[in-house]
Amino acid sequence: MTVMESLRPLIQPSDRIFVAGHRGMAGSAICRSLLRQGYGNLLTVTRSELDLTDSAAVGSWFSHQRPDVVVLAAAKVGGILANATYPADFLLENLKIQNNVIESAWRCSARRLLFLGSSCIYPKFATQPIREEELLQGGLEPTNEWYAIAKITGIKLCEALRQQHGFDAISLMPTNLYGPGDNYHPQNSHVLPALIRRFHEAKMRGMSSLTCWGSGTPRREFLHVDDLADAAVHCLRCWDPSQADSPRRTDGQPLTFLNVGSGTDLTIAELAGLVADAVGYGGEIQWDTSKPDGTPRKWLDVSRLTQLGWQPRISLQDGLRQVVQAFTSGEVEQRL
Repeated sequence: MTVMESLRPLIQPSDRIFVAGHRGMAGSAICRSLLRQGYGNLLTVTRSELDLTDSAAVGSWFSHQRPDVVVLAAAKVGGILANATYPADFLLENLKIQNNVIESAWRCSARRLLFLGSSCIYPKFATQPIREEELLQGGLEPTNEWYAIAKITGIKLCEALRQQHGFDAISLMPTNLYGPGDNYHPQNSHVLPALIRRFHEAKMRGMSSLTCWGSGTPRREFLHVDDLADAAVHCLRCWDPSQADSPRRTDGQPLTFLNVGSGTDLTIAELAGLVADAVGYGGEIQWDTSKPDGTPRKWLDVSRLTQLGWQPRISLQDGLRQVVQAFTSGEVEQRL
């Protein structure tokens, strides 16, 4: 047990905890984790009830509800194709959501805020495994730079409010997520759910071969969303960047954002093989090298988070079996 774990938790069961984006994959998982650990006083609101891009509406909602703790898991997300097709949407919508929620939380005296970012904030050719110090040390991957710039802005807004006003805002940068609530849309999904859908459809149609985008050589890391959720609650409870034993940068300054990952990665070709096996597809897998690969490798250094006492518990093989079973049984049909 770390020193921080032995202290009184930084959030309490009686706290009013607002989870923005509670219907999304990450937000719903965080709600499940909070409830499982005894934090039942959750505040949630649907998009039809509150448009997070509307600054006046968000400010009014915070003034009336006065949450003690805020988890910002709401975002416009998508894969390579979606980012390339809607760059302005990804930048504008995410900036509006972040600025409105983070500023309103600070102005309405929320005690803690957790901002959920993404590993795409790091440079395309970052040193592997990627430590938090790699932020802003190189150019971004062009296929998702709009989303990445928005997330970097969110991190920096949290840091600025902490530095100037003492606002207790922390951020987590998760690797590629998968699990319950994922998006299986044929154009706007991320790589793992996209592969699950395509291999399942190829099997159902009796296709002898299937072509996937890129070369299959990029390496990626995957984390089950329930592991991310447990990491988020753990950090809300235990991580105080102002404490002397909190994770530090190499220059000795306290970190206010941490990586969240599984600690292992694999090639996209290896991932495709695992998905094909899980789905039961026995055809040939071909690769269209005219399509973009994205970042060559994205493997996070999670040593700072493990220093706080967190470890992932769901292996990729086990998690993949779960999500394939849910997809093929029709449990996720409504999200296609």
